[in-house]
Amino acid sequence: MCTGLALTAKDGGTVQGRTMEWGAFDFESTIMVTPRGTEFQGETPDGINGLKWKAKYGAIGVTAVQLPLYCDGMNDQGLVVSMLFMAHLVDWEPYDPKLASQSVSGTYLGNWLLTNCASIEDVKTELPKIRVVPVPLAALGGMPTPVHFLITDASGKSVVVEYTDHERHIYDNPVGVLTNNPTFPWHLTNLSNYIGLHTAPNLGFKLGDYQVNPQGTVGSGMIGLPGDYSPPSRFVKVAALRNTVTELDTSERAVEEVFRILNNFDIPLGAVDSEERNRIMGDTQWTTCYDSQEMLFYFRTCFNHRIRVVDLKAIDFTSGEVREQPLEAEKEQDYAHLEIA
Repeated sequence: MCTGLALTAKDGGTVQGRTMEWGAFDFESTIMVTPRGTEFQGETPDGINGLKWKAKYGAIGVTAVQLPLYCDGMNDQGLVVSMLFMAHLVDWEPYDPKLASQSVSGTYLGNWLLTNCASIEDVKTELPKIRVVPVPLAALGGMPTPVHFLITDASGKSVVVEYTDHERHIYDNPVGVLTNNPTFPWHLTNLSNYIGLHTAPNLGFKLGDYQVNPQGTVGSGMIGLPGDYSPPSRFVKVAALRNTVTELDTSERAVEEVFRILNNFDIPLGAVDSEERNRIMGDTQWTTCYDSQEMLFYFRTCFNHRIRVVDLKAIDFTSGEVREQPLEAEKEQDYAHLEIA
């Protein structure tokens, strides 16, 4: 389960953030830096070498399951890619061994997007040139990675990429958000069921001779806003919060608001339970936000809610090897102690 959104400030700065919910086990995520010129070798289902490419753009982001795959990240052109789960509905393109040299695993599509595309126009132009195929992932019990993607560029343009019925779909994203199942078009249609939501207070009405008034005016226009953890409910809620947000002057303010909105989607320890759930960590393993204008990467984790920031402008993307480091040295909350006079 994941929740993502993009915001654009008055100064034109665009940011994209997401939560990563995964309660079954610790993703053991790292921060990974990929320099320009890094060579990649795509995977295929039968083990034949797939697509080969060199990174046109440097990138930074967060990995998972001890593999060099970007769950989300931003490249040095300000393109941001977030991978979100879409279980049971993803059908990657059919694999043809004759087209192995054009093929890459869906697991590593985030890597390909970040190192090859500078804009949404690039995504729309370049993605049809490759084949994205199903390759089993051991960490998921041998099934191909079932994901779709929220992608935003520095101009604020945003799309959702999904592979269903063995076909590629690139949807323009008019609401700027994404969660999980079902497909993106279904979520847009479902918004019609919440057409009465609004920010203004309800004024009450007459029911026969009885005057019905709201229990307080603040927030009464949002009565009916879903609050459960299911993907359809989270989509409606994040769409409502994102698209009613106060106009923000700068990308820095937009980053602050992204974290404030995403606070609504943290899943407390034990609130969503099953036999597979890890009982010692919260379901929201980490939350990230990328500022495409200031080229800053922000994150916090379930163990430490202090927001940390990485300046991409201080990273040398021109040379060197791919490098990784843990999200945090110690998995514990960092408290600031104040002395009161």
